[in-house]
Amino acid sequence: MENLAVYHGPIGKEEGERRLGQDGRDGCYLVRDSDSVPGVFCLCVLCKGYVYTYRLHKDEAGSWAAETTPGVQKRYFRHIKNLIAAFQKREQGIAMPLLYPVTAQRRAQTHTEKQTSGNGLSPTLGNHSPCAPEQKSRSKKEVAQAFG
Repeated sequence: MENLAVYHGPIGKEEGERRLGQDGRDGCYLVRDSDSVPGVFCLCVLCKGYVYTYRLHKDEAGSWAAETTPGVQKRYFRHIKNLIAAFQKREQGIAMPLLYPVTAQRRAQTHTEKQTSGNGLSPTLGNHSPCAPEQKSRSKKEVAQAFG
């Protein structure tokens, strides 16, 4: 996991939300350690001011899966990078596609400091799917308070 550019380690829920809030773009995402379940990771994505969190875990066979919207069939991937690539597409059981990686190296950069198109953070989709408000972990006001 340490070799994954979007992996931020044991930063906690609030810090993860702050980092996504600093970026501020719908579809920005990162991976962090779970606060509550040892050995489990969280995929966090920002959508309309809310941070949606999905648990990532490895099964006994070494395949990765994400806990997504109820009713969406769970998919397994040999590598975490493949899971992330799959969730860059629409309608995969998460609030919106993963569009802008918030890498550990860029984590302190704020939305106002964003570079031009040469920053390596090009969107993977032109049109975003709508967010699913029933999956939010914090209110828009709470996220705003956490980072500003």
